[in-house]
Amino acid sequence: MNLMDPTATPDARELRLAPRPKDLTGLRLGLIENTKFNSKALLLKVAQRLERSHGMSVTLLHRKRSPSHEVAGSAVREFKAQADFVVSGIGD
Repeated sequence: MNLMDPTATPDARELRLAPRPKDLTGLRLGLIENTKFNSKALLLKVAQRLERSHGMSVTLLHRKRSPSHEVAGSAVREFKAQADFVVSGIGD
């Protein structure tokens, strides 16, 4: 029988964050909607505020198959080509 110790600490690994833009003015915005209730409404509200305050525009809106699924590789490629900034939203 194998027993797992739930109090064990996780293995340390390096975390590299994506570079942050110095200025949000005029950036192209991508949105990832996770299919949860109100997720799309929340994302569109955030997009409206970013458009008003920074002149950003939504260039892509991708809807995941479900909250637990990853973003499809084809969508990642589209975001890299057509968006400067991506916001992933959660609903509920």
